[in-house]
Amino acid sequence: MKDVKETLLERTSVRRYEREDIPQEALDFIYRAVENTPTSYNGQQFSVIDISDQPLKEELYAITGQKQLKTCRRLMIFCSDYNKILLLAKRKGLEAPEFTDTMDGVMIGVIDASLAMMSAVVAAQACGLGSNCIGYLRTADPAKIAELLKLPKGVFVVCGLAIGVPREQPDLKPKEPKSLVFHENHYRQDTDAMVNELADYDAVVSEYNRTRSGSTTENDWCGHILDYYRHAMSYRILDYLKAQGYDVKR
Repeated sequence: MKDVKETLLERTSVRRYEREDIPQEALDFIYRAVENTPTSYNGQQFSVIDISDQPLKEELYAITGQKQLKTCRRLMIFCSDYNKILLLAKRKGLEAPEFTDTMDGVMIGVIDASLAMMSAVVAAQACGLGSNCIGYLRTADPAKIAELLKLPKGVFVVCGLAIGVPREQPDLKPKEPKSLVFHENHYRQDTDAMVNELADYDAVVSEYNRTRSGSTTENDWCGHILDYYRHAMSYRILDYLKAQGYDVKR
């Protein structure tokens, strides 16, 4: 098993996988890591749909166009989940507040599911496996995916995670420098210096995209991310949340 430094600092997003199965020992370790995820109030407001069924993976691929969904050995879909606690509250005759109708309720479920997914990423990486986080499962066709996964009210997809034995070792992507990530005691006030550092980082990403192994692009960082934002403006996530029982009012 890889050490902590190698696991965290050499992680890359893997999209091509070997056909061999994931060892059961590795899967068990991933499960245990996910189960031990820190969550808000220990409420554990998340669930994981662990998909090994190939036809189902291919249906999800047909919706999203993300090839790693059908080539990975396991696809874990991390969901915000208030269904479980509401079921027990009903059994115990307890009145449940409409917490899913608040923005904080949505955020807590998303945060819990995201933390759980990162636990799985780290555990998989430590076992020598590759993984790839797939946010498009949340946005491509939310209603159809909820139907395929048979999600009850109170549950919605946050993100997917493809896992498998890697067939590739992608180059490590450049990340923002420490000075742009960490702000000491308060948010940085030297805006001009920040913009200069951001421009330098933008240039680094452009060079990486032009020279990386595999397919190359002319994408910068800023323009490419803004294009994603424009595309994402068409998503109707609020409608999907309401259909799943999250009628956000405040």
